[in-house]
Amino acid sequence: MTTAKVLDACCGSKMFWFNKHHPDAIYLDCRKETIEFQGFHSEVDPDVLADFTNLPFPNNTFNLVVFDPPHLTWAGPKSWLRAKYGVLEDNWPDMIRDGFKECFRVLKPGGALIFKWSEVQIPLKKVLACTDHKPLFGNHKPQQSKTHWICFMKEED
Repeated sequence: MTTAKVLDACCGSKMFWFNKHHPDAIYLDCRKETIEFQGFHSEVDPDVLADFTNLPFPNNTFNLVVFDPPHLTWAGPKSWLRAKYGVLEDNWPDMIRDGFKECFRVLKPGGALIFKWSEVQIPLKKVLACTDHKPLFGNHKPQQSKTHWICFMKEED
C-alpha cells in the first residue's frame, strides 16, 4: 500500500509539475525513455511503468489524481509531437473511458480528479462523453492553447 496522496496517471515528462519529484506524488506512465529530437530533449521517467487503463493500485488510494492522456489521434511517425506526447489508438473512446474508470476507482471518495485535455484533434465534448462523472469546474473556452483544465470530485459513498 502506498502512502502517496497524489497520482499522475500519465506523467510523460512531467511538464506542468513545479516539483517533478514531489514526495507526495507517484508518477505513472506506460513508457520510460529519453527523447532527443532535432535539438530538443525530453525525459519520461515515471516511478511506475503501467497503462492508465489498468492502474496497479487498490481502490480508494489517492486524494488527488491527475489525468492527462495523449490528445492526438495522428502525428507524423517521426514527429516531435508523437515522440513527446504519444498518440491515441483508433479505439481512443474506449481507452479514455477505461482511463476515467480507473482514475475514479483509485481516487478516494471526496477526492479530486484533475483532467487536462487539448482539443486540437478531438473536441472536449466527445471526450467528456466517455465518462458518466460530471465536472465541477474548469476553463470553458481556452482561446489560444485549446487546452482545458477540468476538476471532478468523486462522490462520497
